[in-house]
Amino acid sequence: MSAADKKFVFDFGRVVFRWEPEALLRELLPERASDSTRAAFWVAQIFQGYGGDWGAYDRGTVTPAQLVQRIAARTGLQPEEVQRVVEGAPRALSPLPDTLALLQRLHAAGRRLYYLSNMPAPMAQHLQDTHAFLGLFSDGVFSGRVGHNKPEPAIYELAAKRFGHPVHELVFLDDHGPNIEAARAQGWHGRVFHHAAQAEAEMRAAGWL
Repeated sequence: MSAADKKFVFDFGRVVFRWEPEALLRELLPERASDSTRAAFWVAQIFQGYGGDWGAYDRGTVTPAQLVQRIAARTGLQPEEVQRVVEGAPRALSPLPDTLALLQRLHAAGRRLYYLSNMPAPMAQHLQDTHAFLGLFSDGVFSGRVGHNKPEPAIYELAAKRFGHPVHELVFLDDHGPNIEAARAQGWHGRVFHHAAQAEAEMRAAGWL
């Protein structure tokens, strides 16, 4: 099989888009997240490692209003404080220039690009409305629109079916190791993403470029 047969599937947070939740909380909740230690504490409380309440938001099983009430009740934060974070999270996602350049090179070379991201529907819609470069992708799957999160096997099965390619042609790039392991268990290829130069070098070394 030639390198040109490989299709590339990108995660979004910390792969295509910068995501720095501690900086977000220091900006939006300065009284609570007054230093890096307290910011890290509140990141853990609010986002729960993207499980718990936020994981349900990613999966699309709670609304933003329900999320605010759940987090406020669980953490003792005021609802208006949580609302500030929920509303500010989409704007905190900014494109990573080196990844954008990689996407543009791959697209210019005729390579098919897709995305697979744990992302609540409101945040997904914000990205689609704000960033024209998402047109580089042929298609993609957001967890909040399909009711499954990575690393659940069902989301990989759904994505492969939607993309319409044999799984051995799919190369997944994600910053979270368990998500790559889950993709490989479904027959995909994958690499843990640290930065664009590293990912491109590893793809080239594997013979996919």
